[in-house]
Amino acid sequence: MCFPNRPAGLPRRSAGFTLIELLVVIAIIGILVGLLMPAVNSVREVARRTQCSNNLRQLGFALTNFNGAFKVFPASGWTTSGPGNPAGKYVSWRPLILPYLEQNGLADLYNVKLNWWEGTNPTAASVPVPVFRCASVPSGPEVLSAIAKSPRPALTFSTPLAHTDYEALMGVQPNSVNPNLPTAIYTNTNRFSVMHRNSRNSFADILDGSSNTVMVVESGGRPSVYHGRSFRENLNNEQGICWADSEGPFSFDGTKSDGSVEGGLGSTVVMNRRNDNEPYSFHPAGANFLFADGHVSFLSESIDYRTALGLFTRSGGEILSGTEY
Repeated sequence: MCFPNRPAGLPRRSAGFTLIELLVVIAIIGILVGLLMPAVNSVREVARRTQCSNNLRQLGFALTNFNGAFKVFPASGWTTSGPGNPAGKYVSWRPLILPYLEQNGLADLYNVKLNWWEGTNPTAASVPVPVFRCASVPSGPEVLSAIAKSPRPALTFSTPLAHTDYEALMGVQPNSVNPNLPTAIYTNTNRFSVMHRNSRNSFADILDGSSNTVMVVESGGRPSVYHGRSFRENLNNEQGICWADSEGPFSFDGTKSDGSVEGGLGSTVVMNRRNDNEPYSFHPAGANFLFADGHVSFLSESIDYRTALGLFTRSGGEILSGTEY
């Protein structure tokens, strides 16, 4: 087939894009990516938050199974002999529930006849346990040492210890929370939750109801210390240094809005301001909490202070409607 000759002087059109067209396409792609990234990040965070909730739910199953075997929940940390800790060593609640998390090999490596920092226990504590970690928590520095906390000496480790982002909430500190109440109602008899130091509590001891009593909270990022929502303090932390640490559990004090002050008059922020002794998550606007009946709830950062106190104790006698949180 013959084609007519191209008229003289008519410019030849290129089959490709011009530079301007390419720049326009690149700009459009950039705009679309900018619009899509927040949505993608939001979806990812929803997935991470759901996985975090599932982790806490598994911990709830394990704690319930421990209660079924020993007729009490494990203590938040032992210093004397008790259920699961016949030798009376410094043992956290997490090593005691390893068999109920399908971690039998790790449970065999951990020796409950020794303190958590002795023998092969640091080797066990260096093994990451996925159910102890929240995917929203950023990676922190490796834990290769620990400052002394009597009776534990200062320690160095050949293998980095593995973190945990969940901790037992022992209850509330009366001296910290009572100044923020019209009437001081918390004492050493009603300040505790389910799991506290050397405790032997069963379901029968949860007088406020197991569905109204928080047992385990998010406390992400330790042993690095966070004050405020995003600022990291480079401080030495003597507690919560790994999942085997028996000194990680804490009682609630409350904080100022910037996390600079913990406990006392005006410290009425419930979560996400300090991670060293308070509930703290890296999820936007709240945190996941495990209740004694095994259910997990995502509680808002704006939860009422007095409602939170009621949830953080097992026998305070507070009246909660169930619609307040």
